[in-house]
Amino acid sequence: MKTCYALLSLLLIALQVRLWAGEGSLAEVHQLERQIALQEAENERLLVRNTLLRAEVEDLRGSVGSIEERARAELGMIRRGETFFLLVPGEADTGG
Repeated sequence: MKTCYALLSLLLIALQVRLWAGEGSLAEVHQLERQIALQEAENERLLVRNTLLRAEVEDLRGSVGSIEERARAELGMIRRGETFFLLVPGEADTGG
């Protein structure tokens, strides 16, 4: 009977070691759950970004005005016949 108790005790210890430190342990499961949560948050962020980009692409495809606006803002382009004025802040404007 003592042999049976010893064998059961060793089996219990082996299972506990695997539960706490082996492959598929509780620590590993918690780490994987954290990684899943981080990846889901990243996926959500990228989904929002993709939605905004998709809307911007549709706007650029559908409207010449949006292309013109972007060319003016990002590339500094002007139309023929327009005069470009660059306002440079003076000392009174900068607070110095």
